[in-house]
Amino acid sequence: MRNLKLIIEYDGTDFCGWQRQAQERTVQAEVEHSLLMLTEEKISLTAAGRTDAGVHALGQVINFKTNSQLPLQAFIRGGNSRLPHDVRIISAEEVDADFNARYSAKARTYRYYIAKRQQAVGRHYAWYYWNPLDLQVMQDSCRTILGTHDFSGFCRNQPDREHYLCDVRYASWNKTNDLMIFEICANRFLHNMVRILVGSMVAMGDPSRESKPLDEILNGGDRREAGATAPALGLFLVQVEY
Repeated sequence: MRNLKLIIEYDGTDFCGWQRQAQERTVQAEVEHSLLMLTEEKISLTAAGRTDAGVHALGQVINFKTNSQLPLQAFIRGGNSRLPHDVRIISAEEVDADFNARYSAKARTYRYYIAKRQQAVGRHYAWYYWNPLDLQVMQDSCRTILGTHDFSGFCRNQPDREHYLCDVRYASWNKTNDLMIFEICANRFLHNMVRILVGSMVAMGDPSRESKPLDEILNGGDRREAGATAPALGLFLVQVEY
């Protein structure tokens, strides 16, 4: 039996997230269906990141076991010919039997886009924020989250989770003429963690709003003290490292 690794991209606008759900359109269900038609096998996918509804991916990594002897290019071309326009397979390779897209990952990188003006083209891929933001304040706050910390104050409550520790290797804000861009790399991410971090940093960068310093939220571990969860449409899973 072969273990195949695919890198895929998708526009999350019209999906109810990655994970298969009854009666809902999901990325996992679409890809599994395309592979079923291609291989005539029931395929079960493992993904590096289980993105939420409306979240996009440029470099989602998945793997699956198959008895099919189709060449790798057939999985790209044949899979894409059976997929809807908002999902595409970028690459395919055969990997060791013990490779797992989720548990073998060493780091994941996410990027979040904020639009400084209302957009017609691109409106599904960036959060339009109407007030001016102090980029330097937001950039300075990134130093607070570098390293290994308990991020329970920046995620949805998950009572069954063993711990909330994440090792953030990189976090930075940059800007272009029309966009502010947050990029973060860590060994793992908690549910809604990136979007809550963005919402908290935006509150800090908006002079018209009151907010707690990021280090106080981090040390306190109380989700109620953090900012609002930023909208899903601005978030992209960019890369997974192994």
